[in-house]
Amino acid sequence: MSQIVSPSLLSADFANLQCDLDMINRSEAEWLHIDIMDGVFVPNLSFGPPVLQYVAKGCTKALDVHLMVVNPMNYLEAVKALGAKVMNIHYEACTHLHRAVTQIKDAGMMAGVTLNPSTPVMLLKDIIAELDLVLLMSVNPGFGGQKFIPHTVEKVKELRELIAATGSHALIEVDGGVNVETGKLLAEAGSDVLVAGNAVFKAENPEAVITALREL
Repeated sequence: MSQIVSPSLLSADFANLQCDLDMINRSEAEWLHIDIMDGVFVPNLSFGPPVLQYVAKGCTKALDVHLMVVNPMNYLEAVKALGAKVMNIHYEACTHLHRAVTQIKDAGMMAGVTLNPSTPVMLLKDIIAELDLVLLMSVNPGFGGQKFIPHTVEKVKELRELIAATGSHALIEVDGGVNVETGKLLAEAGSDVLVAGNAVFKAENPEAVITALREL
């Protein structure tokens, strides 16, 4: 089964953003991954509304929005206004998770829940059947270019077993240190969506890397 590839905008060249968006539009990537950071939940800031609106207008791919923020539901209407396909919120940042997931789905988006590397998969047991997607962080969130945490492969397998046991239809997405080598391990373990930043945008031939990831 091929992988959905969601290149991470965080690694794009913002001095030549339109050029990178054109590349994504030409490529076989199905989604574009957008990390929104608030400098509180993670020690970094990323994109503000003007950049996001520009990207939403210029990108023909589905937007995969990942909120690395406290109080993520404060952003619901803004993410919806972008026309996002997926709204991803962190388990660690959301006290009333079931309510939040319901609100995301009611807004017409796929509801995703993200787990940090140290957060166990089994904490999703009581809500997995309601989710459209689970994003496993394979690095600690907040910065691009980090080294892949190998234990993530086992977490993918564990999550795949939980999805099967509960009858959930959730997709498994992985973000952090993903390249063709680590992507192969993740695909074999049961991933559905691969987020790749530097592996795509720093490559000599980004479109070829996207195709290689898709075919894993």
